Amino acid sequence: MTSFSLFANQLAPLTPAASEELEAQLKDKVFKKGDYLLKKGQVCRHLYFIDHGLVKSAFSNETDEFIMRFFPENSMLTILDSYLKEIPSLYDIVALEETSATMIAKKKMDELCVKHHCMEKMMRELVSLAAINMMARISEMLQEDATARYRNFLAEQSQLLNRISLGELAKYLGITHVSLSRIRAKK
Repeated sequence: MTSFSLFANQLAPLTPAASEELEAQLKDKVFKKGDYLLKKGQVCRHLYFIDHGLVKSAFSNETDEFIMRFFPENSMLTILDSYLKEIPSLYDIVALEETSATMIAKKKMDELCVKHHCMEKMMRELVSLAAINMMARISEMLQEDATARYRNFLAEQSQLLNRISLGELAKYLGITHVSLSRIRAKK
């Protein structure tokens, strides 16, 4: 059983038939550092599981980039609104390291969800977790100051510190590189 299936099975127990059919639809792909899994403007047509490596979801304008989340190994991700509504994404998904991902096309996942209630339940749990995580991220950005956001990052994702640049961390925290340097100096 792949790590994708094991993760899915943790969200909702899969029947042997559902698990077997899921496994048959999974595709593996390796992305080099800097490769896009998804570019802004494309429709997100896959659900990804990061087997090895690290990716970020981010949006940008002409002058700035804002990193929404980092997804290390054992993370499942998609750009939810683009995936569910089949609309162009406002976000990029970019590999920050060489990354191997297991993926399934939305069309195939939809077919599995229609055929197997446990797959539908797994997707519902995944969407619920994504909504909870996004609400927490929004609350953090609106209610916490930069120092608190930095402390939260250290408490929850310190294992990523040696895998991301300080510039990427500043973009995740929504502050400048200079502000991040000041916060780190006070520590």
